[in-house]
Amino acid sequence: MIEDRSQMTGSLGLVVIDHLPEIDRRVKEVGDLLGLGALLARKPSALSGGQRQRVALGRAMVREPMVFLFDEPLSNLDAALRVNTRNELIKQHHRLGSTMIYVTHDQVEAMTMGTRICVMNGGKVAQIGAPLDVYWEPADTFVARFLGSPPMNLFTAPLRGGPDGFLLDEGAFHAPLIRWSAAALAPFAERKITFGVRAEDLHLDPAAAGEGLRGRIRGKAFAIEPLGAETLVVLETPLGECTARLPRNVRVRPGDEVDLAFAASAAYLFDVETGRAIPGERTAQGALAAARGLQ
Repeated sequence: MIEDRSQMTGSLGLVVIDHLPEIDRRVKEVGDLLGLGALLARKPSALSGGQRQRVALGRAMVREPMVFLFDEPLSNLDAALRVNTRNELIKQHHRLGSTMIYVTHDQVEAMTMGTRICVMNGGKVAQIGAPLDVYWEPADTFVARFLGSPPMNLFTAPLRGGPDGFLLDEGAFHAPLIRWSAAALAPFAERKITFGVRAEDLHLDPAAAGEGLRGRIRGKAFAIEPLGAETLVVLETPLGECTARLPRNVRVRPGDEVDLAFAASAAYLFDVETGRAIPGERTAQGALAAARGLQ
């Protein structure tokens, strides 16, 4: 028994001190959480890359430090194990109350695990905030496309003024701009501007876009991606590709002409030259998340 205990602890890179029962308990507990229970007696050379990654994760978890620093700890795990391990890390975080700094390229990990996230672009901080705040109110086009799957649809079109205010209107594309004051948009009048709308805010049924002013996008479907719970429909429009997240039972075929509607309050605008968001009123979703205390 002493030999087995020593091997289990050795696999996680810990020093055995008088074979303390507490060390045994922690090693076994963490090993089971990470799916390593049957592998604790093995040497590192006998483990796969994904197993070694979990061992490294386990070594940190067993110590229960005040601060964890993780650098893509789940990157070599398969999809199912990644989800399970992610959930266990969240539980560990709540149990210990320790600070966790977690580096990842996986937006799902960032959104689900972080109380605050820092999005970096080229080694520079692009935006810091609560996950939903960053998602609904991106600071620039990089953040807008980094968070979200599929990424935010972005189009470039001239900003035009009319009797009812500014709008984007390019035939198959019409977007009333109600989140911004005339003063905020005046510097961009008759110039090209980047417009954004998320895939989940596009609807086949205009009523689904809610009451109030709506925009529309028309295009030809060329890719249909049924995912079970939902269907992604990719359109070719005069301004570029556009992806919509639609109900699973949607009846759209490649080659169909499709009209999509969106709430004007769900639109985003960015400066073409800098990529920075043009400040306006909060999106309806962002305001709702703030009201619910999710930001």
